[in-house]
Amino acid sequence: MELSDLAAAMRRGDLIPYLGPGVLAPVVERETGTPMPADSDSLILAMNKGRPMSKRLMWEFPRAAMDVELKRGRSAVTRFLDHTYGKRDWTRAPLHDWLAERAPHYVIDINRDTQLQDSYADRPHTLIRGIARIAGTDDRFRIHAYDGERYREVAQDAVDPALPILFKPLGSPRPDATYIASDADFVDYLTELMGGFGLPRFLKEYRVGRQYLFLGLRLTRDTERMVLSDVIHAAGEPAGWILMTDPTEKERRYCAKKTIEIIEAEIEDLLAADGFTAPASATAQAAGAGATEVGC
Repeated sequence: MELSDLAAAMRRGDLIPYLGPGVLAPVVERETGTPMPADSDSLILAMNKGRPMSKRLMWEFPRAAMDVELKRGRSAVTRFLDHTYGKRDWTRAPLHDWLAERAPHYVIDINRDTQLQDSYADRPHTLIRGIARIAGTDDRFRIHAYDGERYREVAQDAVDPALPILFKPLGSPRPDATYIASDADFVDYLTELMGGFGLPRFLKEYRVGRQYLFLGLRLTRDTERMVLSDVIHAAGEPAGWILMTDPTEKERRYCAKKTIEIIEAEIEDLLAADGFTAPASATAQAAGAGATEVGC
C-alpha cells in the first residue's frame, strides 16, 4: 500500500493510529534544546541523571524503573515522569500537529507525554489510561470525559460513543498522574489486560475487525510487543501496517505472526505523502538539538 493510501485510509477512519516512542524523536525542550526522553534508553538515562545503569537494567525501562522503585519507592518513579512530561516545556512533534488537523476517532498512544491530549484540547473527547496495582477493582483503566475545558472521571456506561477516544495504556500526568512504568506495574497490567479487564466494554466492541497504522514503534522488546498484542486483539486481516526502517529479523517474524505489513519508510515520508509540512519553527528547533540527543 502506498503512503498516500495509508494517510487517506486514516482520514476516512479505516486505520487506527498506534503511536510509539519514535513519534516524539523531533521533540526538544524549548529552553535547553534537550530531546524529550521517550524511548527506553533515553528514559533510563534521564531517570538516572544522564548516567548509564548496569547492563542488566539498561535492557528495558521497566526493569530500571523497578530498581528505582525498590530503592527509593514507587513515588520516585512517578515524580520523575511527572517532572519529565508534566512540568517541562516541549516543542510539538510534527506527527501530533498532523493528527490535530485530521482528528481521527480513535488513537492509541503508548507514550506517557501529553502531546496527544494537547492535539485534542480544543474538542471534547474521551481519555482512557491504564492503571496498575489498584485494590478494590478488577478494572485496569480509568476514563475521563473532556468537555473542551476540563476533565472529569466517568464510568464506562456514561461515555459518549460519538466522541473521539484517546487511549494511553501507559498513562500520563494529566488530569492527574497515573503510569504503567515498573516491572511490577507491567506484570499486573498485562495480566489483567489479557484477562479482559484492561479495556472498557465499548472499546472491546469497537476494536473488532479494525486495522492499525503503527508509527514510531520498534518491536524488539517484550513489554511493547505484549501490550500491542492485547490492545489490538480481534484486529482485521491484515492487522495493519507499520512504518519501520531496517527491521530486524525478530521484528519481521513478529510482524508476520501478527499479520502486520512492514513499510520501510519514515514518519516524515508519510506526512509528506499526505501534503503536510511541519511548522518551520518546530523543524528548526529539532534540527538544532541534534548535538544534545542522548539514549536514542
